[in-house]
Amino acid sequence: MKKHRTAPEVREQIINRIKNDGISVVQAAKDHGISEATIYGWISKKVEGQPTLSEIIRLKKENAQLLQLVGEITLKLSETKKKK
Repeated sequence: MKKHRTAPEVREQIINRIKNDGISVVQAAKDHGISEATIYGWISKKVEGQPTLSEIIRLKKENAQLLQLVGEITLKLSETKKKK
């Protein structure tokens, strides 16, 4: 089986889409015709000694959920104060 090399700038672009745009590794692999294992390999090499990409993605999602929850609680509190 012949191995194809992916240019470093393309690797960076793929990793940045996953990290910053929140697309899944599965979707990135399909979009670029690369195996998921290859992308996970790039990610693991890229983040040695740092939080893993999956941790960053999980934390971003959790942060968004918490911000939404804070907004909902703030609205409920302001409605409660108005009723008094």
